[in-house]
Amino acid sequence: MIISAPLMMVGGVVMALREDVGLSWLILVAVVALGSIIGILIVQTMPLFKAQQMRIDNLNRVLREHLSGLRVIRAFVREPTEAKRFDVANHELADTATRIGRRMMTMFPSVFFVMNISSVAVVWFGSFRIASGDLQVGQLTAYLNYLAMILMSVMMATMILMMAPRAAVSADRINQVLGTSSSVVPPAEPVNELSRHAEVSFEAVDFSYPGAAQPVLHGISFTARPGTTTAIIGSTGAGKTTLVNLIPRLVDATAGTVRVDGVDVRELDPDLLWGRIGLVPQRPYLFTGTVASNLRLGKADASDEELWQALEVAQAADFVKQMPDGLDSPISQGGTNVSGGQRQRLAIARALVRRPEIYVFDDSFSALDVATDAALRAALTPEIADAAVIVVAQRVATIREAEVIIVLDDGRIVGMGTHDELVVNCSTYAEIVESQFKASEVAA
Repeated sequence: MIISAPLMMVGGVVMALREDVGLSWLILVAVVALGSIIGILIVQTMPLFKAQQMRIDNLNRVLREHLSGLRVIRAFVREPTEAKRFDVANHELADTATRIGRRMMTMFPSVFFVMNISSVAVVWFGSFRIASGDLQVGQLTAYLNYLAMILMSVMMATMILMMAPRAAVSADRINQVLGTSSSVVPPAEPVNELSRHAEVSFEAVDFSYPGAAQPVLHGISFTARPGTTTAIIGSTGAGKTTLVNLIPRLVDATAGTVRVDGVDVRELDPDLLWGRIGLVPQRPYLFTGTVASNLRLGKADASDEELWQALEVAQAADFVKQMPDGLDSPISQGGTNVSGGQRQRLAIARALVRRPEIYVFDDSFSALDVATDAALRAALTPEIADAAVIVVAQRVATIREAEVIIVLDDGRIVGMGTHDELVVNCSTYAEIVESQFKASEVAA
């Protein structure tokens, strides 16, 4: 239609003018009238289409919250309230769609009205030209056909223009996503080789989220060396996850430098950097597939023996063996068919399969019971003996044996040392310990 409608219109105008120039002003009046009507309708409906898209978003959001939070809604007996909230969102969308429909339904009657009035006007004024001998009856008939062709092409264009406002709104939203540039930019001349082995260092690192009033991290400086475990502990919101996200360049430091094996991570080839890091995120995520396919995200060519070895270390082999198909047992989207602790252990196994030089555990043991946590850490120690290990934890028992413990408070390092040193020298750490252990256990 986009191609044929303009061609039909131009061809119809040319042929109509060849038949009689004296009636050409009728074509101009008809096209201008149609264009004006359509233009007014489009101007009126464009804001409504934008509003409709927002209403659809709102309805989808409410519905998604109802499905995701169904148990919470039932637990707090909020079904009537949430039903009303859905009803409000639904009626807002229906009202907007009705307003759009009322405007769009006037478009075709307007087009046909102009077409019929134009035909009557051609016959009326053409009759005077026939009477004066300036026009033949056959020419008038041909002129009427050409006029119908012109107005039909306008109607075809109208059908396209009916879809154009909504398409424009959707295209604008898509372009907002496509036009968003990543804050993590690959280096123009990346470093493709590293001479050292598994060392991570922070040098006066600050980080601020866009639009934030103050930085999340302030002057962070430390080094995590091969064969050592560096633990990070602090209150909620202290910046622990943000700190470890700087290592694999999930975000970039706004000041200072993060180095891996002596090279600024912003200068490293991203594939080389990510290949050296085994990350277990705070919220472990499993993909639709099988146990094996999820573990092989860490190493695509891993054998079954390597997978079972990683599962043994992660204390996940027992429950995987109990699954109907073992490694080939299905995993649903997000891992919703396994428990939170099982998800964490599978995520740890996924990182172990890769055998990286740097391990980053972002609060990866929080969903495990004390016995499983202790067994996992005992099995993990010989497996990662040569790697640099960075552990974010909430439980002191998880990081008590770490060579270096970093205490974060409000984005600043307020203590650094071993467990015994920090209990004596760091009041913030001492408070965390006292809140989790009895006095006799602290002394021990």
